[in-house]
Amino acid sequence: MIILVEGGVKMSILVTGGAGFIGSHTCVELLNAGYDVVVADNLYNASEKSLERVKKITGKDLKFYKADIRDKEAMNEIFEKEEIESVIHFAGLKAVGESVAKPLEYYENNIGGTITLCDVMRNHGVKNIIFSSSATVYGDPEVVPLTEDCKLGETTNPYGATKAMMERILTDVQHACTSMSVTLLRYFNPIGAHESGLLGEDPKGIPNNLMPYIMKVAAGELPCLGVFGDDYDTPDGTGVRDYIHVVDLAKGHVLAIEKYNKPGLHICNLGTGQGYSVLELVHAFERVNGVKVKYEIKPRRAGDIATCYADPTRAKEELGWVATRGIDEMCRDTWNFAKKHMK
Repeated sequence: MIILVEGGVKMSILVTGGAGFIGSHTCVELLNAGYDVVVADNLYNASEKSLERVKKITGKDLKFYKADIRDKEAMNEIFEKEEIESVIHFAGLKAVGESVAKPLEYYENNIGGTITLCDVMRNHGVKNIIFSSSATVYGDPEVVPLTEDCKLGETTNPYGATKAMMERILTDVQHACTSMSVTLLRYFNPIGAHESGLLGEDPKGIPNNLMPYIMKVAAGELPCLGVFGDDYDTPDGTGVRDYIHVVDLAKGHVLAIEKYNKPGLHICNLGTGQGYSVLELVHAFERVNGVKVKYEIKPRRAGDIATCYADPTRAKEELGWVATRGIDEMCRDTWNFAKKHMK
C-alpha cells in the first residue's frame, strides 16, 4: 500500500533511532499502516536484528542506513537518495542516571544531533517532524496529573535538560518557519514488548531502565534489582511513574502523523494517567509471570523525582488515542520476549 499526501506524492517516513526499543515498535506500526519506512541508526545501543524482526512481524521491507545523526554528510546522503516527507526523531542517549555521570556526552549527542538533523531537513525542504520528547521536561512537578499546559520545570538531570532544549530548538525552528509541522510527543515510561515476543527492550550491557533490569534479574542474568529510594512521599516510599505499553506508544506516532500533518507546533502527552510505584511494578511482574524478582533498597539516585503521571485528555481529544494495554500486559509481554531471546 502506498500512502499519498496532498498532490499525490509518495510518503516516506525517516525514523532516526529506528532500531531501538521504541523506534522498532513504531516501525512495525508504520509499516502496518502502509507507510514506507527509512531507518537511520548508529546502533550504539541497538541491533540490526531488531529491524529483521520488524520485517518478520509485518511481512514488509524497510530501508536501513547505519548512520549517526551528527554526521551531516551521511544524513545528506539519506535525504538525497530517499523521498522523505516526515521525520520521527528518536535517536539519542536516554538514561537519567547515566546522564548525570556523562553530561557532556548527552549534550553533544542529543542536542548536536538534533541541530544537524534540522539543518539537513531545512536544506531538503522537509517540513514535518515528530520529536520523541519526555515527561522529564516537566521537572519535579508541583501537581499531578501533568497536562501539556503545565509549566516546564527545572529539569533534574542532563537527560531531561537535553529533551527540554531539543523542544526549545524545534519550537524556535517552527516559529522561524511557520509552514513547518513540529510535534512534541511527551512520553511517560514506555515498557512492555511486542506480543509476538520478537521485539522488546534488550539493551547492551547493564540496563539503565527499570523493566529490562527486572527482566534480567528474573531470568537469572543479574543477581538483584536495586530500588533507588524508599523514602519518597508515595504510598510505599518508592518512585511512582506512568508506565505505558510500547505498542500503545508506537500507535500514537502513527496517529500523530495523520492528525498533526498541518503547519504549527503540536504538543501532546502520551501516558495512561495511572501511576504505579517501582515495587508495585515488581510485584505485578512476579504475580503475572509466576517468577521471583530479588531486590534491595538503595539510596536515592541523583536526578530522580517522587511522582510523575500524565493527564492523557489531549491525546484522546486531538489524536483519538487511548492506551489500551494495562500493567499486566506490559509485564506478560516483557517476560514473553525475555523467554524467547535471553540465554
